[in-house]
Amino acid sequence: MFQFIVKKILYSILVIWGVVTLVYILFNLIPGDPARMVMGQRTDEASLAAVRADLGLDKPLAYQYLKYINDLSPVSIHNPSNPNSYIYLNPKIYSAVCSLKVGTSRAIVLKAPYLRRSFQSGRNVSAIIAETLPNTFILALTAMTMATLIGIALGVVAALNKNSWLDRTLLVFSSFGMSVPSFFAAILFGWFFAFVLGKYTGLNLTGNLWEVDSMGEATRLQLKNLFLPAFTLGVRPLAIVTQLTRNSMLETLSQDYIRTAHAKGLSLPKVVWKHALKNSLNPVVSAISGWFASLMAGVVFVEYIFGWKGLGNVVVNALNSYDVPLVLGSVITISIVFVVVNFFVDIIYSVLDPRIRLA
Repeated sequence: MFQFIVKKILYSILVIWGVVTLVYILFNLIPGDPARMVMGQRTDEASLAAVRADLGLDKPLAYQYLKYINDLSPVSIHNPSNPNSYIYLNPKIYSAVCSLKVGTSRAIVLKAPYLRRSFQSGRNVSAIIAETLPNTFILALTAMTMATLIGIALGVVAALNKNSWLDRTLLVFSSFGMSVPSFFAAILFGWFFAFVLGKYTGLNLTGNLWEVDSMGEATRLQLKNLFLPAFTLGVRPLAIVTQLTRNSMLETLSQDYIRTAHAKGLSLPKVVWKHALKNSLNPVVSAISGWFASLMAGVVFVEYIFGWKGLGNVVVNALNSYDVPLVLGSVITISIVFVVVNFFVDIIYSVLDPRIRLA
């Protein structure tokens, strides 16, 4: 078990490193000048050159990449005597926990990862992510909870009414839910429920969890603003949970012990909820654990369309303004969430089924 956990940790670190490298290279291949985005289009060349030097954009790409990895890594090399080296760490912006001297001019430093500062706002990227990530987490958790509860209920109903018009209707609905893209579903549901039926539903097309006053202080909880983005984000997992529950229930209801329970005179609700459903949820649990991480990664368009102030909305705005540190920090954070969730899912699977450790 220990070797399995170590292997998964190393694999997770490798995946995160691969994502960081790929995104960093892609953003440096995209045409554009971050310095001009910071200073504006009418800035003189001398000012642009000064900004590029300050941001390290005048250095070779390999140098910039190594310096970014050194900033990002919790274990970094520190060389306070040479500010021009990529292993230089500025003590004013780093919060080192401890350090170990190596030679006369370098030290290995244990520190918090530094995600740089936003080109547009000048704020620390970590602070921006800390403000918006909880909203994204709430949205994804609400969407997954709705999808799980409603999907299991619809799957049970479909299984108990096999080949009926109700079963076929639910199958058509689940097929539609699995095929429709999130951004299209967001536009469709937003237009229908917030625009066409807005005066009946009372739902807003855009909005956040908290109502904010003119001073930027949260004043009142607005749960109704959570419904549309959560429902839109949960449509696809809802359809999958419905299908999985239906198929698993049909297989379980055909087992001998279910027929024995009926023969003993147990009522249908008791047979379904106490015996059949409990043994039908294994594939559903597997889907839920995997889909939660996917929702955290796929929330970008939904948040942007509904004006939800989460990490996905931050990513879109940062892409529009070519705010490279903010995009990199957001993508890295989403990747870490995805990897960590899947890591714990693999550990749980290995406990439930020891054969997985040998794979």
